[in-house]
Amino acid sequence: MNRIILLLSGFLFTLNLFAQNTIDRSKAPKPGPAPVITFKDPVIYNLPNGITILVVENHKLPRVSASLGIDRGSVYEGTKAGVNEIMGQMLGEGTTKTPKDKFDEAVDQMGANVNLSWGGGSASALTRYFDKAFMMMAEAIQNPAFPSESFDKLKSLKLTGLKSNEKSASAISARVVNALAYGKNTAMGEFETEESIKALTLNDIKNAYKEGLTPSRSYLTFVGDITPEAAKALAIKAFGNWKGIKLSLPVIPNVANPSTTEIDFIDLPTAVQGEINVSNLINNPMSNPDYHSLKIANQILGGGAESKLFMNLREKHGFTYGSYSRVGNGRYQTQFSGGAQVRSEKADSAVAEILAEIKNMQDGKITEEELQNAKAKYNGSFALGMEDPERTATYASDILINNLPKDYYRTFLLKINAVTINDVQRVSKKYFSKDNSRIVIVGNATKIVPNLSRLGYPVKQYDKYANPVVEKPKEVNIKETAKTTESVSAAIIIDGYLKAIGGKDEIKKLVSMKSTFTSKLMGQEFTGTDMRMAPNKRNLQLMMGSMAVMQQTFDGSKGFQAQMGQKKEMDEKEVKENQDDKGLIPQLFYISNEYQLSYLGTGKSGEEECYKLKVTKPSGKVTVEYYAIKSGLLLKEEGTEDAGGTEMTITVDYSDYRKVGNLMFPFSAIQIAGEQEFPMIISEIKVNEGVSEADFK
Repeated sequence: MNRIILLLSGFLFTLNLFAQNTIDRSKAPKPGPAPVITFKDPVIYNLPNGITILVVENHKLPRVSASLGIDRGSVYEGTKAGVNEIMGQMLGEGTTKTPKDKFDEAVDQMGANVNLSWGGGSASALTRYFDKAFMMMAEAIQNPAFPSESFDKLKSLKLTGLKSNEKSASAISARVVNALAYGKNTAMGEFETEESIKALTLNDIKNAYKEGLTPSRSYLTFVGDITPEAAKALAIKAFGNWKGIKLSLPVIPNVANPSTTEIDFIDLPTAVQGEINVSNLINNPMSNPDYHSLKIANQILGGGAESKLFMNLREKHGFTYGSYSRVGNGRYQTQFSGGAQVRSEKADSAVAEILAEIKNMQDGKITEEELQNAKAKYNGSFALGMEDPERTATYASDILINNLPKDYYRTFLLKINAVTINDVQRVSKKYFSKDNSRIVIVGNATKIVPNLSRLGYPVKQYDKYANPVVEKPKEVNIKETAKTTESVSAAIIIDGYLKAIGGKDEIKKLVSMKSTFTSKLMGQEFTGTDMRMAPNKRNLQLMMGSMAVMQQTFDGSKGFQAQMGQKKEMDEKEVKENQDDKGLIPQLFYISNEYQLSYLGTGKSGEEECYKLKVTKPSGKVTVEYYAIKSGLLLKEEGTEDAGGTEMTITVDYSDYRKVGNLMFPFSAIQIAGEQEFPMIISEIKVNEGVSEADFK
């Protein structure tokens, strides 16, 4: 699997070169005059059951879209966290009138789009098909079938997704930041867990539907080639008889920020970077008199590649690929936050620089150029957005939901362009805190925590689920037998592993295997196949959509690598390394003269106590493998690779072992190469089928 990383790393380098050759970030955009904003108000109707209809008529294209949104506010799910998301997915699993396959087929035949969620749904199609697509959306919302087999499938997928995020620093950070800010037992701070998802029943889904899918507080918006009269008639036909409970907005009290700034640290030993989030709670409804000034202030601080945070942490210090900030808004308490993913050894320095830039904003160290560039960003993006009729509809519903003045958006740019440097300084002092904030860091504690004390803030430690970590008394012996080579040997460790995955007899029956997997790099989704045949033939392919990104093929004696249209034959060293594996489960052959094994004592992979085994392979390549003391399974590999003349540290973490036939295989592998993390999720493994000699030519 390590070779996948090198090829992906090369692809990442290609993407970076492309970005550098097409974007000239040395030239700041020239501010222009604020465009004049003019647009027609939508036609609005109200139905007796509580639905508000908004119609934006536009006949430029023969297409209509409609969306139904229910203004529920924040919903606390408690022990059933995750119920509403799965309920929304269940709306797309067929209706009481039309099974899922027939429903999807009908939508596809029209070339339409019908989307459903726990907050409503949407439909869009060419004008001649729109009425039918809209009625299908209405049918799904009002008459879901809720089949039990679909419920079981969606639960399983959700649990798989949660498992795949267990070692994701960004996923852990997002969860803990909200949980610590608002409290774990609140609508704003709760999160899904394996326990909450496993406990869900089909009745829970049905109850969530009854409590949330209702015409009360619903906004139905039509945009496109339709008249207001026709839209109203269609809405009455589809939803006029819809009934449901009357919703009221929940009252959510404000939460206090910390009395003094604190660092909240979550240890993730597998992380190669520190995930930093500096945040504090604020109130910023759209009616806030400071709303426009706050937008400009955030744009200057961390809104893009010209911002203070980006120029400091990336351009000046090279700590990160990018650093940004954001300001939330809405009727409930929200957050100001700034952060970055940085090299572990520079995490403390990055925190210091983020806080320094916040202080610069509060001290008024803002140039006229920064102010004008921020205004230019809003002038351009706002005017461009107005070319989309759906934006007009969104603005209209915003005004209704948030009780804003009717000219709110017509005067939006006037207020943006009236912001002064003094305004930016004032709101920075009021909303950006450096003295009452939470600095949440997820990363490798051994590399980051020792340096945090220099910042002068108290450091509190939490686990991945926002629970305080209580210092445990040190144990004299974790497992006494693990400390002596007399009672633990390489042979015992390998024998335990082979038994854990199915036994030597079953392993010897393994002739071929084919794995299908997905991965993610720089926001791009990849799919891949990995075909192998004993003893060491391999064909690995990676795709981005329909485009082939890379291929590696080895027939046992020779091979090649192809990437982005370039093909390279394997050299002698690469051939020898590919011949290191003497079978599809190489551990079966470890206890032979061709391999050298050394027991290194114990260590940890995540929270698991492991035996550490140094393996020197026939080519001379060395890896350190971690085998769980309890289960015997392989949990981690460590080694190095030559990446273009530079030695790169490689770590692969294995988890989610599942049975395929009579053998156990890991279905999740998080691979870390240098500063890059590549999560690989295997969707299917086939053994002794689907692979032939022709695949290795």
